[in-house]
This record gives sequence, C-alpha cells and structure tokens, in this order.
Amino acid sequence: MEKSTLQLLIAIVFAILPILVFSQNDSKVSSKIDTTSIKIGEQIQYTITVETDSTNLVHFPEGQTFSPLETVEALLTDTIKENNRVKLQRIYALTQFDSGSYTIPPQRIAINEQPFFTDSFQIKVADVVVDTSKQKMYDIKPLIQVDRSYAKLWWTILFVVLALLIVGGLVYWFFLRKKPLTEEEKEALLPPYDRALLELKRLENSRYLIQDEYKKYYSELTDIVRSYLEEDANVSALESTTDELIDKLELLKDAGELELGDDTIRQFQKILQTADLVKFARSKPSTSVAEQDRKLVEEIVVKTHDALPEPTEEELLLNEEYLEELAKKKQRKRIYWAAAIFVGLLIVGSTFSLIFFGVKEVRDTVFGYPTKELLEGEWVSSSYGYPPIELETPDVLIRKEAELPPEAQELVKELQLFTYGSYVGLFGIGSSSVTYKEQTEPNFDAAIAGTLSTFESLGVKNIITKQEEFTTKSGVRGLKTYGSGNYKNPLNNESKKAKYNILSFGGKGFMQQVIITWEDGDEYAEQIVDRILSTLDVKTQA
Repeated sequence: MEKSTLQLLIAIVFAILPILVFSQNDSKVSSKIDTTSIKIGEQIQYTITVETDSTNLVHFPEGQTFSPLETVEALLTDTIKENNRVKLQRIYALTQFDSGSYTIPPQRIAINEQPFFTDSFQIKVADVVVDTSKQKMYDIKPLIQVDRSYAKLWWTILFVVLALLIVGGLVYWFFLRKKPLTEEEKEALLPPYDRALLELKRLENSRYLIQDEYKKYYSELTDIVRSYLEEDANVSALESTTDELIDKLELLKDAGELELGDDTIRQFQKILQTADLVKFARSKPSTSVAEQDRKLVEEIVVKTHDALPEPTEEELLLNEEYLEELAKKKQRKRIYWAAAIFVGLLIVGSTFSLIFFGVKEVRDTVFGYPTKELLEGEWVSSSYGYPPIELETPDVLIRKEAELPPEAQELVKELQLFTYGSYVGLFGIGSSSVTYKEQTEPNFDAAIAGTLSTFESLGVKNIITKQEEFTTKSGVRGLKTYGSGNYKNPLNNESKKAKYNILSFGGKGFMQQVIITWEDGDEYAEQIVDRILSTLDVKTQA
C-alpha cells in the first residue's frame, strides 16, 4: 500500500516537473505545468524555459497556440545571464470553460530559426460541484422574444426635428417675422403731405448751397413738390414739363377740384422756371433766393393740402383695402421666398448626399433596406449547440428541430440546429453541431455535398464551388467551402445570383458547420458576412 502510494506521488511529481528537454547545438528547451487537473475557469501556469547562447535569437509561441485551452495572458520573459549563456523563461496562463479531457499540443520555439518542440500535456477539467441541497437546480429557460430597440430611430427623429427647427427658425427670422422698420421704411409709410414736409426740412439742413451744388438743390426741391402733387393731388407731375404742370393745376382749379389762388400758382411757376434755368442753363441764383424758393414750395405744399377736398368714406375704404392687399402681397412674397429657400436647401442637401454617399446609400437610408437595417442594428453574441459555436450575428438564431432519417439516426447521437432567415433570399445563416455515436472522424465532403444538394432542392442552379482553409479568431483550423449559384425569386420569378459560405470544423465523434447565404452584389450583406467570419469561433472538444 505504502509502495503504491509512493509510486503515485512520484508519478505526480514527475508529471508537473519539466517534461521534455531538447538539446541541440548547446541549446536546451524545457516546459512544465503546475497541475494536470483544474476546475472549470481555473488557470494553469504553463512555463517554457530556454537555455542558449546569449547571441542567439529566441522566438516564443504567440497567440492562441495552446488550443483547445485558451490563453488568458502571456507574462513578460524573465532573463538570467550566466557568463556567455542566457536563461529565458516565459509563463502562460491557460484556462478552459468546458469540462472534459484536453490535450495541450506541442509548442514550437525557434532558436535562430531552428525549431524546438515541447511534448503535449494531458489536462482534465472538472465541473464545479454544486450542493443541490443549498442551491436548487432549474431547467434552462427557453428563448424569449425581446422587443426591438428603437434607440437609433429616436436619435434619427431627434436629429431630423432639430434640423427642421433650425431651418424653420432661420426662415422665420429672415423672412416671416415682422422686422423693425428702418428710418427709410418708416418715412416711406408716412402720408405724402408729412413726407413732403419732412423732406423739405431735410433739404433745408443740407449742405448743397454751402458746397455750391445748386443743381442738386433745385432738382431735389422740384422732385419733392412734384412727387407730393402726384401722390396727394393725383396730378401726373413727375413726367410733365413746367408749362404742362401749370396747365394741369389751372384746369383742376377751374374744375373746382383744387382750390389754389392765382398768386400761389404763379409763385410755383416762377420757382419751376428758376429750377429749369439752374438745371439746364447753369444759372446760379443767390443763396437767399434759393432759400426763399424752398420756403415758398413749403407754403405751396401746405396750401395744396388745405385746398384738397376731404376723402369720402368710399375712398377711405378703397385705400384701406389697397393697404390690406399690399400687406398680403408682401406676406405671400415672404412665404414664397421661404419656400424657395427651403426647397433650395433640400435640393442642395440631396445633391450633396447623392454625390458624397451615392444614390444607393441615400435611397437605402431614406426608404430602408433589409440587410442595411440588419448591419446597423444591435448585434447579438451567443454560443450555439454542443460542441459550441460562438457567433456574433445581427439577430438571434432560433433553434430548429430536425427529424433525421432512420439511417442517420443509427450514426448520429445528437443534432442541434439554429437558423435565421432563408437560404434562398436576401440573407440567411445557420449553425449545426452534430455528435456521433462512434468516435470517428467527420466526413466533411459528404456533409458539404448534402448541403449543396439542399441548395439544389430549393431551386439553386449552376452552383460554383471553391475550397480553402479557414482559421477562427482563436486559431482553430477548418474548411471553408464557398461559391455562388442562380435561383429564381419566388415573388417575381426573377433570376438572381446568390453567394454562400460553408464553414466546417470537427474532430473525433463530432462536426460543426456554419452556413451563410446572401444575394450577390449586396454590399451590406458582404459586410455582415465579414463581421460574422471575423467573430466566429468553435470549441473542438466533444
């Protein structure tokens, strides 16, 4: 009894001591592990030691080379120098989250490009024992339907509303709001009589006479009085000569429509004649005469205003209607301008978007496209089946029950199938994990041929097939079968070209497959496939 116990202890000691030592060209490589059995989630310390010449270049394993165990971290290399030799040591922390028996494969260490290999280690990973008297056991809950998140939609709506508010605010501020009137606008709204007096007052304070600019002075003086007569007395004065204007005033006086005295009309005629001489004959009256003429014009304006009959109620009403119609026209003009600017901004923005993003991107963003929504939606990372297949997909894959034929039931222990979408359509993905009753190597060719036969039964024709090696993100190698085929759209009977990927993995007693199909030319689906393949991982221990 004591002898057998001693032998067992010796065996355990030797199991965790350095296992393999290579010696070549005075270089030595050894490796060891601190334990041969762990519980799920615990870590193993895997140590590699290299003794070699200090001038040699040493490369340690990098990445997930310890699969099926996962590398948690690789600690920095410890270096000890002894004369012309150096001792390098590197420790790797490894773990596994599935119970079972695993083999750590030999690790390659390169010394001056000369390969050295360690032996493999057999590791046992045990389940964590649960005290069911204290912790009750429950069945795995089924998948539940989760409401789709509308967070992105609300953000889009918020940005659109903010953009509309900004554009609306700019349109209101510059076109629709009632702006404060400038001094010129306020003056233009004054009655003709008040405006004429204001302009005469401004002419009195001008520097025309000081600067010897008599032509400008008399031109402005006659324009003021002519504009007043045209607006208030309804006399076409601006385009009339001096004699024509005087004749019109006398006709109005004789008709009783304008009660002006003969002296007033003669004074007005004299002022107009003086102005004509100044403007056309370069005459230059004295400053006192010019100032007196301005005063006389002011008196003529006052007398004309007093001589005009009071407007009737009908005239006042017509004038009010005219002002209202004028205000409506201005409002309509503002609205037209605002609409034109809004449409212009819309056209410019649309044109810029079409040039910068492309017609398809803009169309799919505005009207939506199924695979674009999948690509930009919330992705789901999950593990499917056993042995597990880890995938990140646009949506959760749904478990499907598959009924195996009798001949398959004799070979297959369990089949777990998960799918999303359809193999004949815009986009589809499926994963399957098969465990066999016998510990035999899986037949990839037969499985792939069966999948392609399924494609043909769904109406896919002219299937092109290519194959290459595929490596997951953890370094597990598998077989990638890919290609294309033609099918008819069941909705419009239109011929379409589709692409497919079949990823096959496996080992003794099990096989895993991931099948992805999508429509050729769909750039959103291509991005989805690239993302799925970059996150794909499998556990190759049944």
